[in-house]
Amino acid sequence: MPDSTSFDPILLVSASTQNSRRNFLFGTAAAFAGVVAAGIAADSVHTLLDPDAVLAQTTLTPDAALKELMDGNRRFASGNTTAHTHDLNILKQHLVEKQEPFAAVLSCADSRVPVEIVFDQTLGHLFVTRVAGNIITPEIVGSLEYGVAVLGTKVILVLGHSNCGAVKAAVAGKAVPGQISTLYAHLQPAVDEAGPDYKAATKANAKIQAKLLSQASTVVSEKIKEGQLKVVAGYYDIGSGVVTLLG
Repeated sequence: MPDSTSFDPILLVSASTQNSRRNFLFGTAAAFAGVVAAGIAADSVHTLLDPDAVLAQTTLTPDAALKELMDGNRRFASGNTTAHTHDLNILKQHLVEKQEPFAAVLSCADSRVPVEIVFDQTLGHLFVTRVAGNIITPEIVGSLEYGVAVLGTKVILVLGHSNCGAVKAAVAGKAVPGQISTLYAHLQPAVDEAGPDYKAATKANAKIQAKLLSQASTVVSEKIKEGQLKVVAGYYDIGSGVVTLLG
């Protein structure tokens, strides 16, 4: 049996989506077991996941939160941003003790995808996780679950983007230095689905990762069932600045 305190990224996603989901669920369960084994009291975990214990929660509905994201992107793409007009000193004072993000975004680590700028949002509005290829791992899921269970985010957007180097590398499948190849297994289901078209593979990957998150995380799936959360996939075109939601 694998050590419950560590994860092998290769186990998280296999060549088939079904195996990916099964392995991911195993890894997430192992992670939770590791947390309990590390000495975190059960009542503390219950408090974290108790909807009544949410520390800060937006009044927006999931649909309204998604609309706010997309309205912000339209402002950005048209050059009419407003976030920069906020007084940052006042914002910083307001955010010292708490944060109230209305949305979470799982983005690629690519430096050309500055999430807050792309959605014309200022400090404290977005809960952002970033990893090459915008893939789901136990650490990413744990972070997004925190955003949902504790911060009360209403929408999670998994955001792929044009000219994604991680997807291009996975499509090429060539030898790469260090541990970069550990990304390949997570991206392989999208490559299998879309073939050598890396743009199509990027979009497929965003949808696959969003579905995986929706089904593998009980925190996320329960909030979706209760109508308190939406999980969507999107594609950011670096050239135009436009984010398109993927069905």
